[in-house]
Amino acid sequence: MQGDKTFIDSNLIIYAYDISAGKKHEVASKIILDLWNSELGVLSTQVLQKFFVNITQKIPKPLNVKSARDIINDLLKWEIVINNGDSIVNAIEIQLRYKYSFWDSLILEAAISSGTTILLSEDFSDGQIVEGVKIKNPFV
Repeated sequence: MQGDKTFIDSNLIIYAYDISAGKKHEVASKIILDLWNSELGVLSTQVLQKFFVNITQKIPKPLNVKSARDIINDLLKWEIVINNGDSIVNAIEIQLRYKYSFWDSLILEAAISSGTTILLSEDFSDGQIVEGVKIKNPFV
């Protein structure tokens, strides 16, 4: 992963801030810190939106809205892919080609369009390469 521009799915950021996630919290926290230090992390508006909802409402010990906002403000220093109309159409094409859900296809589209070589997520097949982006599940 060193030296590679890396797209992060929302589940990793959620685990990094969810202290009840055990080993996944440890792994995700280290990944986020490494990407922060290397300045190679990439996110999308979709990832940030999903992070906010989950971290403030759906984990066992939710963060308060102000804390979540502060984390997002920090994460905005990373490269952020903004989903637009072209992103949506391209995600539909990815869905048709690879049979992922639309939302997962939109994540893949953001990773592809940003020029990343790695997508870190637990929601895809580990090791699969989609249009030049290698999918890695850091928890396997």
